Amino acid sequence: MGLETTAAPAGGQRPLRRILLCSAAVLLQLEASQVLLPPGALAVPAAVARQSAASDRYRLGSGDVLSLRFLDPGAAELAGPVTVLPDGTATVGLLGSVDLAGLTLGQAQQLLRRLYSRYLRRPELTLAVVTPRAPRVAVLGEVERPGVYELPATGSSVVAAIQAAGGATLQADLQAVVLERPQGGALQQHLDLAALLQRGDQRQNPLLLDGDTLRLGRLTATAVADPQVLALAATNLRPQTIRVNVIGEVRSPGRLDLPAGTAMVEAVLAAGGSVPWRGRSQQVELVRVNRDGTTRREFITLRDQQNVSVAFNPPLQNNDTVIVHRTLYAKSLDVLNQVLVPLATVGNYWWLYRSFSP
Repeated sequence: MGLETTAAPAGGQRPLRRILLCSAAVLLQLEASQVLLPPGALAVPAAVARQSAASDRYRLGSGDVLSLRFLDPGAAELAGPVTVLPDGTATVGLLGSVDLAGLTLGQAQQLLRRLYSRYLRRPELTLAVVTPRAPRVAVLGEVERPGVYELPATGSSVVAAIQAAGGATLQADLQAVVLERPQGGALQQHLDLAALLQRGDQRQNPLLLDGDTLRLGRLTATAVADPQVLALAATNLRPQTIRVNVIGEVRSPGRLDLPAGTAMVEAVLAAGGSVPWRGRSQQVELVRVNRDGTTRREFITLRDQQNVSVAFNPPLQNNDTVIVHRTLYAKSLDVLNQVLVPLATVGNYWWLYRSFSP
């Protein structure tokens, strides 16, 4: 009651009760406004920022299929799929051919909005990538077949690109891999594939975009590759299958499709093994065509109990040729056959001649 009967002091100040009531009303309005806010309203700016950042990374190119939509229901007939043609243009309703190659989604939306403003009162629209094009990337350096490769639209990672190029060579420095990206400004990223293979660090295996270049460095003359990393690379950074030739003194010579990273001993066994007494199973020749077109021939001393190693049981590469040569016994026997068989034939003819001659 004291608060109700307290007179306002001089200076025109309001009674304390009115001040309290006004403050409570303000608080109730604030609470009501917070209740009326839609769920997740505070998260909208962050989502918009992420969408804007994603649209600024991807640049449109030949083969992209886009979805064009208008906020004005009256322009719904202009909406639909839009395909970027090989020349970089896309045919858009009411506008005709529009050059979209090299633009980000944000830039393409602004361009179409500006062009449609000439014909529509409400040119607000959205543009989204429905089917991205298959990226074409260059894989250079210490891979079996350097060149430009077209990767699947999904799953176009660094590992997939190296596998498409035939896998890393035995001289590749997996800790010196460089990713160069021209899209969105020049970008150069250094990757450590050894960390990916040993610790599963997926940050070292990013997805590739169209136009990227991947370079694998070479080990220095004094550097020695980690055997564990080599074994992991042989099974993870190479194609799933390779094709090799196993010829010579084996039971089933010919061309074989084998799992990637197959050791030489396993390839000889897959061809039926060496022929007893004829095949030199310990001294096997490996013929490999280098990337520069030259041929390297090397005799390997196979050891059945030896794990995969360059010296005694090397992992084979695509299009390698394994030759199991003849033993001295087989060579001598073949020479005797070449000499004795013709003599025996001549002797048979002579015997027939003497038998039927008068």
